[in-house]
Amino acid sequence: MSGEFVISLAEEGIYTVLIVAGPLLLLALAVGLLVSIFQATTQIQEQTLAFIPKIVAVLFGLVVFGPWMLGRMLDFASNILQNLNQFVG
Repeated sequence: MSGEFVISLAEEGIYTVLIVAGPLLLLALAVGLLVSIFQATTQIQEQTLAFIPKIVAVLFGLVVFGPWMLGRMLDFASNILQNLNQFVG
């Protein structure tokens, strides 16, 4: 197992993590931005107002994107397990 192979495997793993986590992070970012604009406009400084909508949006995102995220992770894991003989040998 060469160094290039290890780096390509790590690159694929990081890419998978970014692709899987990306939709939820973008959703939380958008909701947080909207809540911050709402708080600045109305001058409401309630701390829980920033967290509750983000939690609800991420849970909704998990319901919507969950099967796709699970499929991506299973594809990566099955690729690793199918090529296990290359990693060991």
